Amino acid sequence: MGSPPMIDGAFARWLAARAGQALLGLRAEMGFADAGALRSAGDKVSHDLIRTELAKWRPDDAVLSEEDEGSRLAWAAEVNAEAVSRLTADRVWIIDPLDGTREFSEEGRSDWAVHVALWSRTAPTPHGLVGGAVGLPAQQRVLGTDYPPAYPPATVQAAAPGGRTIRLAASRSRPPVFLTDLAEDVGAHLVPMGSAGAKIAAVVTGEVDAYIHAGGQYEWDSAAPVAVATATGLHASRIDGSALRYNEADPRLPDLLVCRKDLASRLLAALQRHSG
Repeated sequence: MGSPPMIDGAFARWLAARAGQALLGLRAEMGFADAGALRSAGDKVSHDLIRTELAKWRPDDAVLSEEDEGSRLAWAAEVNAEAVSRLTADRVWIIDPLDGTREFSEEGRSDWAVHVALWSRTAPTPHGLVGGAVGLPAQQRVLGTDYPPAYPPATVQAAAPGGRTIRLAASRSRPPVFLTDLAEDVGAHLVPMGSAGAKIAAVVTGEVDAYIHAGGQYEWDSAAPVAVATATGLHASRIDGSALRYNEADPRLPDLLVCRKDLASRLLAALQRHSG
């Protein structure tokens, strides 16, 4: 593929596309007979590729990847700074090499993703994300902050009787326990999907109107999708309405809401009623 683009957003797109092609090749090579082996190989192939390219093209930046040893630990201030260089770095790449390993290992499924995001200490936004890309390899597309999709048209008539039903992306395997009641409250239809990246991508493209998660995630699960969503003009926050923040000492980021801006206040009010 030659040298990558130098601008960070375009570089994130290039990197997500490269990893995605490697994952498609691995799927074709290994097949689906041994799902566990395919999942493990996918995580490793994508992680190693992304880490190698970042070391080559962004050697001064820190990295937080799901597949790094100790990535899930909450680091205390007294821990060796070398072990947690991202906490003092000015720029940190937040990576999920394969989001949705279950879907990746199932033949015919396309709702899995590659996440590449860049956090900057000097970013003007609370979340600190200044670039990112979500690769959807099996859908043959990459969504990125360098060319964010157009804001979805305002087709939801939120208050009008008979208006189109709100479509809420929901986890296939572990939706929040309150989500069914919330959906009934706001007149929404739940749309089961695979990975977090695929669900937020569906909000970005207007295939669904919102994604609500509560119950455990890490920064890499949402950093790249949130970077693209906010670049597109969508609302993204914690479910209590507070700002999402990345490159924190504790990488756990257990809940979020990504939705069309015209639905944010209505969904946040419903979350207050149902998520307590």
